[in-house]
Amino acid sequence: MSQIYKRVLGVDPGLTRCGVGVVEGAIGQPLILVGVGVIFTPPDAALEMRLLQLESELEEWIALHKPTVIVVERVFSQHNVRTVMGTAQAAGIALLVAARRNIPVMMHTPSEVKAAVTGSGRANKAQVAEMVKRLLNLESIPKPVDSTDALALAICHIWRGGANTKIAEAVAKEKSRLAKLVKK
Repeated sequence: MSQIYKRVLGVDPGLTRCGVGVVEGAIGQPLILVGVGVIFTPPDAALEMRLLQLESELEEWIALHKPTVIVVERVFSQHNVRTVMGTAQAAGIALLVAARRNIPVMMHTPSEVKAAVTGSGRANKAQVAEMVKRLLNLESIPKPVDSTDALALAICHIWRGGANTKIAEAVAKEKSRLAKLVKK
């Protein structure tokens, strides 16, 4: 079976700062940094204008880098409702843009990403950032942390997504074999 190379756009959703990172690779192969950055929206702008800007800039990232999948961090509960709302709205924009272009979307929790990148679901931001730097063979850690988190999401999906694909293929093959046995 040949390796499945993916070009993954990771999105660390945020309304003021939305991290974006594109990584290309396959399980067992070196990872390649394609692009990394942060989309900033002005906190004093109207919400609808901030969301429109986020949508426009995500469209530009997709047009430029042509990802085969988009991975968005799954919003999790926080004590600050305002932060959760902005994060959820930004995630919704990323999902909308992906759906409009018919690009598959996956979502991973922060602990899944930490575990995939560092080996521990309880790793701190500094540990994740250092591993992203090492895994992508970078000279320095991308700043701000939102961009590093987006790259970690993309790496997580390349590694976990490939394994999930293999599991799904094996399950489908086994179901097919069992269906043939039942028909006999």
